[in-house]
Amino acid sequence: MTSKKPAPADEIRQLRDTLNDWSYRYYTLDDPAVPDAEYDRAYRRLQELEERHPDLVTADSPTQRVGDTPLDAFDEVRHAVPMLSLGNAFSDDELRDFDQRVRERLDVSGPIDYVAEPKLDGLAVSLVYENGELVRGATRGDGETGEDITANVRTIKSVPLRLRGKTPPTLLEVRGEVVMPHSGFEALNRRQQEAGQKVFANPRNAAAGSLRQLDSRITAERPLEFYAYSVARLEGEDWPDTHSGMLKRLRDLNLRVNPEIKECRGLEALLSFYHDILERRGRLDYDIDGVVYKVDRFDWQRDLGFVSRAPRWAIAHKFPAQEELTVLNDVDWQVGRTGALTPVAKLEPVQVGGVTVSNATLHNIDEIGRLDIRIGDTVVVYRAGDVIPKVVRALPERRPKDAREIHLPDECPVCGSEILRADDGVVARCTGGLICGAQRREAIKHFASRRAMDIEGLGDKLVDALVDQGLVDNVADLYRLKAEDVADLERMGEKSADNLMKALEGSKRTRLNRVLFALGILQIGEETAKALADCFGDLESIRRAPLLLFLQVPDVGREVAKAIAAFFAEDHNEKVIDDLLAAGLEPQSAGAPSRRFVDALTLGALLRGAKSLGMPLSGLGDKSLDALGRHYRTLDALLAAVERGEDDSGARAGTLEKLAEGLRADDWQARLREAEKQAAALAERAPAGGGDERPLEGQTWVLTGTLSRLTRSEAKERLESLGAKVAGSVSKSTARVVAGEAAGSKLEKAGKLGVDVMDEDAFVHFLAGHGISLPEQ
Repeated sequence: MTSKKPAPADEIRQLRDTLNDWSYRYYTLDDPAVPDAEYDRAYRRLQELEERHPDLVTADSPTQRVGDTPLDAFDEVRHAVPMLSLGNAFSDDELRDFDQRVRERLDVSGPIDYVAEPKLDGLAVSLVYENGELVRGATRGDGETGEDITANVRTIKSVPLRLRGKTPPTLLEVRGEVVMPHSGFEALNRRQQEAGQKVFANPRNAAAGSLRQLDSRITAERPLEFYAYSVARLEGEDWPDTHSGMLKRLRDLNLRVNPEIKECRGLEALLSFYHDILERRGRLDYDIDGVVYKVDRFDWQRDLGFVSRAPRWAIAHKFPAQEELTVLNDVDWQVGRTGALTPVAKLEPVQVGGVTVSNATLHNIDEIGRLDIRIGDTVVVYRAGDVIPKVVRALPERRPKDAREIHLPDECPVCGSEILRADDGVVARCTGGLICGAQRREAIKHFASRRAMDIEGLGDKLVDALVDQGLVDNVADLYRLKAEDVADLERMGEKSADNLMKALEGSKRTRLNRVLFALGILQIGEETAKALADCFGDLESIRRAPLLLFLQVPDVGREVAKAIAAFFAEDHNEKVIDDLLAAGLEPQSAGAPSRRFVDALTLGALLRGAKSLGMPLSGLGDKSLDALGRHYRTLDALLAAVERGEDDSGARAGTLEKLAEGLRADDWQARLREAEKQAAALAERAPAGGGDERPLEGQTWVLTGTLSRLTRSEAKERLESLGAKVAGSVSKSTARVVAGEAAGSKLEKAGKLGVDVMDEDAFVHFLAGHGISLPEQ
């Protein structure tokens, strides 16, 4: 009598369960149940059945790891629980200090139970399971926001698509590390080399590059492995009492945990684990750069809490930085976006920490002189983790007779312009500005970057291609591009070109502070750009402003003010700005200067600024200058008193004479007159009334949920332009909460505290009422 053949659905279910069980034995327990050939036969049988019955294919089938169609870009993911960084210990003594702090804070005299685990040198990821099924994978990103790489993590065989067991948690967010083992890395590089493609520098780079492939089918071909090390969220079952208990639960759910992890009681056990694994480091099949220790009990973790963005209950004990000897063959001078010249050591290639190093930083010409490094020297190269390798010293006793001294070049190696030293005598810069090829290229990349003009699709490679093809010479040329020119470039096409044109058009109505930051003015960061935009109100006022007015902008010192004034004094910079405006750039701003800023432009303030810039006012302090300014109010009144030789301000005898000497020196009288003239012009345009015209000054607002018509950062930027402070949590002092879709605990807390809540429609209407427009959709 023959046995009845199972129905396709039953056989598929049986094969799927069997293969998942074998994967659990292989990856999680490190105890293979069957030979690879047996696994392969069952896998092929499942494939055959699913091809015949596609309606029976499920998302958690072992066959669904081959990757999907390529993405255009990764979506942004905001972590429900931030992925925090760890504090570091670089010596045994620093670890002893950590253990002592833990015991003192917990008021425990005996040894603490810890969990010690290798610090894997890969890419941190978050996996979210709902009712046992993998629904999302994300990179760490900046800890708050990462990238959605679900399609890619699904291809990793050690990542279960469905958790093991009949009653998995309703929600589990597990954190872990994706690494590439040495054996897989070497095989991958052999394949890359045979195919004539780029080889990877180290396993970490290979793992990171594989996980960030827009085509998950490529990721599926890469030998990646996942190790879980913590849980961020758990719902549907009780939390274990300890971190070690949580790791055991993860193993039961078929999540792989590193086999080297060990429970340790007390400091000496931690040190023993550290030195043991440091000695075995080279024999492991994956890279580690230290050990992580965590207090085992979760209630103690909660008691210890956090400092800044790192937990007090955990620390990373880093391995010693690695050094090697090699020969300095030459020095190249690289020119950065701001024209700064950086010396780069060209080395005889040497392995440092598992990475081949042929270039290393020498910092600057003064550091070269301090270390007495010469071309031909045997030097010590230092590399720690992902830190850029650097030359730390030379060995003079090995110096050859023909060793050559290193000198700063007289001309820019890129454009041939003159090289000048900055006021601090350390930084050397090319004076070529926008005509220098190195600066031009980097200036365009900075202009297009996310925090500047945020021109989507205009990445570094496309900028290089546009410059190389002669389509773009400076940032204004971006707005003269035609879709057909861009479409012909490598890796582009009509759709990509059209999208770029739309992005360029949309960027024309960018906030003024972003435009100022995008121009790449030396020493001007995002906060200084905001301050300039808030104070002057529009681009034209900033362009016309003399140096003395820039000194009155909050938090702008002498060197920064000089950099701003110098930028706008350059004809080629002014031409680029004119070209940008002619191309349709419309910087969005308040349109009027700040009343608070204008009121600060007193004669006394201008005199103090002139003194800081070198106006000879020997013996006159700021208080005396302020007193003279308050009394005479205008430069004409002050000059009239100087002419008469009569001072009725009540200042000490001789004060007016000293001031007169300063005004006669160089062109200070003309410079002060110009500054006063511009200040008066600003005052005419500033809103009436005292203080600051910003209506939300002193108020604290909170943003929560998802906004559909502008990003969280854009909403924050607009509130700040009205004077508000944007906080991350709701309290009794919160003035108002803006709630978008899927608003959560912050909205609930606002209701409990009676804080006013505004939905997105009302928020948009509120902004429009204050003359603030939304970004182009």
